[in-house]
Amino acid sequence: MPATILWFRSDLRLDDNSALAAAITQGEPVIPIYIWDNRPQRPWPLGEASRWWLHYALEDLDAQLRKVGSRLIIRAGDPQLILEEVLHKTKASHLFWNRQYEPAAIARDKKLKAHFTKSGITVESFNSSLLHEPWEVQNKSGKPFQVFTPFWKHCMTLPMPQKVRVSLKKLQVPKSWPKSESLNSLELLPKVKWDRGLAALWEPTRQGAKKRLKDFVDKALGRYSQDRDRPDLKGTSGLSPYLSFGQLGVREIIDALSKAAPGSAIKFISELGWREFAHHLLYHFPSTPEKPLRDEFNRFPWKKDAQLIKAWQSGQTGYPIVDAGMAQLWKTGWMHNRVRMIVASVLVKHFLQPWQVGADWFWDTLVDADLANNTLGWQWVAGCGADASPYFRVFNPVLQGEKFDPEGDYVRRYLPHLAKLPKKYIHSPWKAPVSVLHEADVILDDTYPRPKVGLKEGRKRALDAYEKLKSL
Repeated sequence: MPATILWFRSDLRLDDNSALAAAITQGEPVIPIYIWDNRPQRPWPLGEASRWWLHYALEDLDAQLRKVGSRLIIRAGDPQLILEEVLHKTKASHLFWNRQYEPAAIARDKKLKAHFTKSGITVESFNSSLLHEPWEVQNKSGKPFQVFTPFWKHCMTLPMPQKVRVSLKKLQVPKSWPKSESLNSLELLPKVKWDRGLAALWEPTRQGAKKRLKDFVDKALGRYSQDRDRPDLKGTSGLSPYLSFGQLGVREIIDALSKAAPGSAIKFISELGWREFAHHLLYHFPSTPEKPLRDEFNRFPWKKDAQLIKAWQSGQTGYPIVDAGMAQLWKTGWMHNRVRMIVASVLVKHFLQPWQVGADWFWDTLVDADLANNTLGWQWVAGCGADASPYFRVFNPVLQGEKFDPEGDYVRRYLPHLAKLPKKYIHSPWKAPVSVLHEADVILDDTYPRPKVGLKEGRKRALDAYEKLKSL
């Protein structure tokens, strides 16, 4: 009997899965497969933190499938060669997948669709990760938007897609299965056990995703507008890695929010709009992960400095809110969004390091690493992208810390060696009298560094560099 190959990629769930729903309607056995593309030449291979998450997400997807009488086939290598082999051996007549929007994924899928269609296979792709396809959203001139507000206003005029409900008790399976590799053979987990902090914070499963969503709606959504910028509070959703791996769909989130108190979800939905905007930009401007959208920033006079980069990566900048953020990132694979903006600003403005350096580090260390979001965020801070914060807007990390971590609780949580400092000095230890430092067991340039680049010096460096750019 002909079968349908269901190729899982970044959609690791059964419910609200458009490709799975379509495969079921075929009335044929469904063969679920995940292909780990381990070719060294592939662009943007998953970072270490994302690989950790993927291991458990795949383990969980297999468990989800086994509950409905099926299983996940795991293979590693060139997707085209593997799919050719599986299609041939199973006599499958259909190949279904949900779309990805990264430039390399689009090029790959276009090639595969043409190749297999020519071979007589019915190939279909679906949207299961965005509210609207990037090519469907255009301004009045028929061009892509480059400013968020008009983009989102336009999106709000479009019909809101509904969650795809997959009612599934038993998935039709083939009489014989193609061979599968073991999950452990992919070697996604770290050999050196640095992942204890990740395991303590995250449950990278479908149930973990549903629990996070429920907890957010029940406990934090009502105060999201007030608390979302406070890293010392539990004011955000923590849903980003589940969205990144498709263990939760954006349509599911909208569906859950519709049951909340009227008006409480508006701000959070607009933040989902920024995710849509990021994918819109990446689709229309595919070179932006490596190059600035604004061409003039290709001439920006960066001053690349390996020591400053290392100090930033290791949380030794001398600015507690920055160093706490980098410690949170290293320990948990995640960082509060307000802090992401602060640490990025210090890197590209005070330190004058290329934004790509920061984007690469986030890509390797974030469990929610997403090429579209990562690119938009870094280009926004660097002032070189769409709807970007102007480069001459230089965050003061001390004032930002005092405003968004007013009691210093966030800093104390991730920099325990500063925990005894009073609130007055928690965001600027170098200003504390010697007696206060002694009482708090803080020794500047020993237990904690002074700022690698001073506040006034950093601001002047940034503004001078911007003036130089304008004259080039």
